[in-house]
Amino acid sequence: MHILLTNDDGPPSPSSPFIKSLISSLRSRGHKVSVCIPADQKSWIGKAHIIGHHPTPKFYHPDTDTTESTPRTDGGEEWVLIDGTPASCTQIGLFHLFQDVDLVVSGPNFGRNSSAVYALSSGTLGGSLEAALSGAKSISVSYAYKTRTHEESTIQSASDISTKIIEHLYKNWPSDNSVDIYSVNVPLEEDVYHARILYTHILQNTWGGCYKAIQTKEEDEDPGKVEKDSRDGVSTPAGGDRSEEEKDRDKLMEKYRFKWAPRFVDVEKAAKEESARGSDAWALMQGFISVTPLKANFMHASAQIGEELTL
Repeated sequence: MHILLTNDDGPPSPSSPFIKSLISSLRSRGHKVSVCIPADQKSWIGKAHIIGHHPTPKFYHPDTDTTESTPRTDGGEEWVLIDGTPASCTQIGLFHLFQDVDLVVSGPNFGRNSSAVYALSSGTLGGSLEAALSGAKSISVSYAYKTRTHEESTIQSASDISTKIIEHLYKNWPSDNSVDIYSVNVPLEEDVYHARILYTHILQNTWGGCYKAIQTKEEDEDPGKVEKDSRDGVSTPAGGDRSEEEKDRDKLMEKYRFKWAPRFVDVEKAAKEESARGSDAWALMQGFISVTPLKANFMHASAQIGEELTL
């Protein structure tokens, strides 16, 4: 099977620690894997395209962990890095870089993509949705974690079982067009290779405001730390010394400056309720692997379809 692999976490880094492991597992089972991923972190961006931006490639050499502006000529392995979104990587990979792709795999995401709040914002699922709208089968894979430190054996087990799930889903893909993509969430637990695997639905949850009005100028705030804190469900405190003039300006602008500060504790409450049973978020809480079949559209939810609306 020829697999196009994309993600939203970019090349190997602290925020993209699992990509080499999954590629290794897929290739160990005899699959050809072509890689086209964002050049840097593109989480929480969904299925976005940036109109007016002209994505350009760079070439990452996984054997030396180096990036070049031109393709290598020594026959060694290289991945294509695109300064764009996961959806643009899927498009460019399918239609411009690689031929005869059988399946698009998006991931593995560093963190879960369970429940509507996460799934509808996920760049990982965005890459898969773009594949489906391009006529390709696609599977999103996300690794859920409780701690950021994991044994290599646990990571490899997650990648090995993910590979087996990918193979099974591809071989048994419904022929009636009832499924466009699958979203797979794998808990990074020591015995994950033997975890139960359940078909689930996406938990329908909500959250309150995910931005906070701020009074400080955060020009020295590290975007990478903000993104990391978002993964871990914590808020990043404001920082930086300011002059009196800057403080006065900040006070005037208080109503017009906001920071990303979602209340993830509210998001998790719904997964613990009895009504969540059978959902992806519930399955992960039990230590199960969730497999959620999805259509790449906004399905109608009204029993009134076909009726005339009269005022």
